Amino acid sequence: MICSQIQKDLATCCALEVTKVIKNELGDKNFAILVDEARDCSIKEQMAIILRFLDDNGELQERFLAIKHITDCTSAGIKEALFHVLKYHGLSINRLHGQGYDGASNMRGEFNGLQKLIRDESPYAFYVHCFAHQLQLRRSSE
Repeated sequence: MICSQIQKDLATCCALEVTKVIKNELGDKNFAILVDEARDCSIKEQMAIILRFLDDNGELQERFLAIKHITDCTSAGIKEALFHVLKYHGLSINRLHGQGYDGASNMRGEFNGLQKLIRDESPYAFYVHCFAHQLQLRRSSE
């Protein structure tokens, strides 16, 4: 495990297998997404994508799907990056029935925000503000 390339290859293999399990668990069910963006230590904008869905027992499941580097932080740029991730994983936008983001205007904007752009293509993808994000920020600032 000295070679960093071997470590990266192993991490990639693990990620692919975990993602395969998540997609099998999701099956053809509808899902919601939680998306948050932040700068990493190298000052690159990264977008984290979480899937939420009901399992066969009707229990809510949350699964981490991906981190995607984004170069365009506008709502259109984030939408393009998000749709790329969903397409890469074979997830149809037609099955997207919910979306949650923090309070940033490029995400929640009623007329030009990401939530509106997604609803234009998937009218059942209702937007819910993610209050857990605010709670975490308050907690970490104490």
